[in-house]
Amino acid sequence: MKKTNITIGAVILIFLLAMMTVSIFYTPYPVTQMNIKERFSPPSPKHFFGTDNFGRDILSRVMIGSQTAFFVGALAVFIGLFFGVLIGALSGYIGGIFDEITMRIMDAMLAFPGILFALMFVAIFGVGIKNTITAIGIMSIPSFARVTRSSYLQHKEFEYVKSAKAKGASPLRIIFFHILPNVTSPIIVSSTLGFARAVLSEAGLSYLGLGVQPPYPSWGRMLNESQVFISIAPWYAIAPGVFITLLVLGFNFLGDGLQDLESLK
Repeated sequence: MKKTNITIGAVILIFLLAMMTVSIFYTPYPVTQMNIKERFSPPSPKHFFGTDNFGRDILSRVMIGSQTAFFVGALAVFIGLFFGVLIGALSGYIGGIFDEITMRIMDAMLAFPGILFALMFVAIFGVGIKNTITAIGIMSIPSFARVTRSSYLQHKEFEYVKSAKAKGASPLRIIFFHILPNVTSPIIVSSTLGFARAVLSEAGLSYLGLGVQPPYPSWGRMLNESQVFISIAPWYAIAPGVFITLLVLGFNFLGDGLQDLESLK
């Protein structure tokens, strides 16, 4: 079952990554090309996923939208990973009052609804992809920090750490060169699950009009634009909805499978 989850997740993600890679060099139609005569055309060999209210090819827009999803997800996870691991590592290794204060701040951030924080952030600093990435990245810091801290609390009592201390290794060397390589597994698992959350957050913000701005396509924004026409052109909403679901499922399957393997160690 564990390997099955990893296999399913990997197959889904490889397919989506391949689609994203192809979209960099080729799409069936330009994503901004309008053809009012073909608006709301149903799926056909000419337009595999049909067209939208401006006659734009939905398949082409879904393909370009995959770039947005992976780009936002990857950068947001990187921000959360970098700062979260740094905070968690220092907190777990140093301990004491520093650990208490740091973790209470992380708990407060976790208690605050992530999407509400993102809404406040983009409302203050403005809409757009840069602020969307920053907001989602900040939202993910506490989860990475807690996972890292938990691992460091365990490993700092292990013999190899005590041996490094006895040999005169500095705290920073122990934190980043001795312990960190041994706690990467739970961090990787957390990253895959964090990617799924980042994709959903980006889709939610774009759906509300606060993420990626027109004319560049985003799956969340496509859902927003399609809801008015759901009764006459259901394919308009189905395509981006299916791909959001596939991407989130892919990372969740992969993360769950890796988590199960980690629990067996």
